[in-house]
Formats: sequence, structure tokens, C-alpha cells
Amino acid sequence: MREIATQPLAAFCGNCNCGCPQLFVDPGAEPERRIRITDDFGQQVQMSEDQFRDLVEQAKSGALDQLTAVAV
Repeated sequence: MREIATQPLAAFCGNCNCGCPQLFVDPGAEPERRIRITDDFGQQVQMSEDQFRDLVEQAKSGALDQLTAVAV
């Protein structure tokens, strides 16, 4: 059986080689752990495609906009 490699989808900095946060899809992982987001400290979060889809929809709808608001 051929092992399917984890596929990087996006880097959330990309301006350096510091280990920027990245988004991966692991087609060989269990469905509830197929999406992986890593941070620049070596930690990771794994989630299902449905959970990731919900996260994207919330971001698109503006529900997460307060997280990026600049503190006054």
C-alpha cells in the first residue's frame, strides 16, 4: 500500500524561514484528524474537514473579525 504524503495548503506568514504557521491536509489520516494546522512553536491542531469548513465559513461571515481588531 502506497503512503499518501501530507499536502501543505497555505503558510500564514511566508516572509521568513522561521517556521511560520501552516495548513496541511493529510489524506491518509483518520477523517476526524485530516486537517492539520501547525504553529511556529511546533504545536498543532488536527480537525475534520467539516470542522475546518465551519471555521472557514465563520471567517467568511465576519464572525471572527473581532479577533483581528486592533486594541485601542
